[in-house]
Amino acid sequence: MKVACYARVSTHNQQTLPLQLKAMEEYAKRRERISEIGSGKDDNRPKREELFKKAYRREIDAILVWKLDRWGRSLADLVSTLKNLTDLKVGFISLTKAIDLTTPIGRALTGMLSVFAEFERDILRERIKAGIDQSRMNGKPHGRPRSALRIRLLRLQNCTPKA
Repeated sequence: MKVACYARVSTHNQQTLPLQLKAMEEYAKRRERISEIGSGKDDNRPKREELFKKAYRREIDAILVWKLDRWGRSLADLVSTLKNLTDLKVGFISLTKAIDLTTPIGRALTGMLSVFAEFERDILRERIKAGIDQSRMNGKPHGRPRSALRIRLLRLQNCTPKA
């Protein structure tokens, strides 16, 4: 089994990287290992994207992480990426949380995670709607400013700004 180890730190000065790598190396000793290390200060995570490409090309059989939060930034992101990996028949293993999606119990856990992700999205949707309703009650308009709409209409009529 080829296992890709994915380690991530939130900032470059975090000190958990050696701890993550050591734990994963011990787990993957008897497996062919491909290490990928990424920093995730922003949403651009090229190393994680490389792992997805390797998964699509069937170059790896599983991805090993130290903790779930090292892989996904949010529950929704975690669930969608785990579903993608499951669809590709690529396993996912989290060492510290004892989650192994290569087993039937691990796959069942993915289903439970998706329920919680949907719940999280619904709660967020309700909060946004409540905020919009509150703004409207306070007399604040919601949506694009009217000037932006007017500019779009003028552009559609091939009007250009005066120099």
